Amino acid sequence: MAITAQDVKALREMTGVGMMDCKKALAASDGDMDKAVEWLREKGLAASAKKAGRIAAEGMAYAADIDGVGVVVEVNAETDFVGKNEKFVDFVKGVAATVASCAPADLDALMECKYNGTDLTVTQQQQEMVLVIGENIKVRRFARFADGVSVPYIHAGGKIGVLVNLEVTGGIDATEIGKDMAMQIAALNPRFLDKSQVTQEVLDEEKKILLAQMANDPKMASKPDKVKENIVAGKLNKFYAENCLLQQAFVKDGDVTVEQYMNAAAKQLGGTITLKDAVRFEKGEGIEKKQENFAEEIAKLAK
Repeated sequence: MAITAQDVKALREMTGVGMMDCKKALAASDGDMDKAVEWLREKGLAASAKKAGRIAAEGMAYAADIDGVGVVVEVNAETDFVGKNEKFVDFVKGVAATVASCAPADLDALMECKYNGTDLTVTQQQQEMVLVIGENIKVRRFARFADGVSVPYIHAGGKIGVLVNLEVTGGIDATEIGKDMAMQIAALNPRFLDKSQVTQEVLDEEKKILLAQMANDPKMASKPDKVKENIVAGKLNKFYAENCLLQQAFVKDGDVTVEQYMNAAAKQLGGTITLKDAVRFEKGEGIEKKQENFAEEIAKLAK
C-alpha cells in the first residue's frame, strides 16, 4: 500500500511521534493506521498517544529577544493550571530559544530541530513533557525576526504574546516606544499595522456596506451621489482609525495617533523609528474548546 505524506502527518498528529518514526511505523504496518499506532507503542515511542488526541487550548503565548533575534511562540496545554507550571514554562522558553538558534522555515521544520541544550528533537522533548505533566502539550506556532530591533511584550502571564519589529536609526534605545506599541496591539488587536496594508477588496466591501446603510436610511437615501461618496470617504478614515495600528489613537494619549507618538518620541531621542512588522498571539484563539457540562459531571460522580 502506498504511504502518502498526509498519512504520515495524520499519524504524527495522532501520536506526537517524529515524522521519520511515523513513516517507519506505517511501512511496517502496510499503511494501517491502528496497527501503526500499536507498532509505535510497542517500540515505546507513543506512550502519550491517547493524550495527543485531547483538545489543548490553554497554555502560553511567549515573546522574547534572544541574542538579538525576536521570537514569539504559542504552546498549548489542556488546562490553565498547567500553563502556569514551572516545567511547562521552561519548556516554552526552550522552544523559543530553539526557534532563535535553529531558524526553522515552518512548524514541521521546528519540530525536527534539536531542542535547545539537548540531543532530542522538539517533537521528542514535547513527548517527554506530555509524560511528565500528564496532559496533551502541543507547539502550535511561532514567528521569528532576525533583523532590526525586536521588542517583546507578554500580557497576563502568557495570555497574549506580542512581538514588535522596528527599524531604528541614530543609535537610540527604542525599547520603551516598542513596548508601548506592543501593549496597544495586545489591548486593541488591530487588523492591520498601517492603512497601506488594507487591500482594495476590504475597502470595496466597506464602501458597499456603507452605501447600503445609507440606502436604507430615509434621511440619507435622497442625498446626491457626490454627497454620499464624501460621507463614505469620511467613514473610511474612521475605519482606518479603528482597524490600523499606526492610525489608531494612542492609548496613553488620545490626542495623537500611534504613528505620531512613534515619530515624535524617536525624534526626541535623536533618531528615527519605522515599524517593520508585528505579531500578536493569543493563546487558544481559533481552537474549538470542549464544552464541559458540570451538572452532568457531578451527577456521574454521585452515582
